[in-house]
Amino acid sequence: MPMRPARCYTHFSSPPYTRKEYIPGVPQPKISKFEMGNHKLEADYSVKLIVMEDGQIRHNALEAMRVAAHKMLSAKVGEENFYLKVIRYPHHVIRENKMMAFAGADRLQDGMRLSFGKPIGTAARVYKGYEILEIRVKEGHLDLAKKAAKIASSKIPLPSKVTIEELKGQAN
Repeated sequence: MPMRPARCYTHFSSPPYTRKEYIPGVPQPKISKFEMGNHKLEADYSVKLIVMEDGQIRHNALEAMRVAAHKMLSAKVGEENFYLKVIRYPHHVIRENKMMAFAGADRLQDGMRLSFGKPIGTAARVYKGYEILEIRVKEGHLDLAKKAAKIASSKIPLPSKVTIEELKGQAN
């Protein structure tokens, strides 16, 4: 598996760390809105962003993905002509063992001894085939929705693909 720039928190090997009632000082996730646009829209197509590898997506990457897709869609299509939903929620708490990096720091810190770490943020754990973003639009705006999903995929650390599903004849 080739390594990519966002490798510090992208891959995981331990169970998720999610019990926030036992974890003091967990920061709130940056992503606050998960649904935007017109939720009553009678859409013809659903454009979905699907991850192609197991990994973690940090809360700030989810927010950047949401903002990029929403900005493009609201500017080009209009707020009433699409429905955007971020499907995954960042439950997993990420910890970091902070190290001091200045002269004399070796006398102040313990290195890897008792290196449990302090909470620094949250992440969504995803597996191959998980949907992370859905955009519903009418047929005339399908190309713009595909472009918005492609822009959103560039904001996350995992490789992803855009799929299109026709919704005609289905209950929304």
